[in-house]
Amino acid sequence: MSRVKGGKTTLKSRRNTLAQTKGYSNARKSKKRQAYEAIVHAGSHAFAHRRDKKNDFRRLWNVRINAAVRGFGTTYSKFINLLKQKEVALDRKILATIAKDNPESFERILKKLS
Repeated sequence: MSRVKGGKTTLKSRRNTLAQTKGYSNARKSKKRQAYEAIVHAGSHAFAHRRDKKNDFRRLWNVRINAAVRGFGTTYSKFINLLKQKEVALDRKILATIAKDNPESFERILKKLS
């Protein structure tokens, strides 16, 4: 059986790995094994942090809504409770955007609920 050398494939694999670590420092950008390990770790962190980002934004929306309703003498929890009782179908993202960009409209929403 003839011998098959894998030089082209190996070189291509190494180049692809090193291309993904462009901008990294020291051996993590120039040595295949360390570069591969850096890619694996970066990928796992990226996956986890895409999930964390959703929590971060929800927290931000809650803070913005709370700050807006405090100006009208109520609290976040009472406001959310009113929304659920009146079956208003606005989510926190929309409410936070309205509270930040259009306070007059937010005030009208609050007055309709009360």
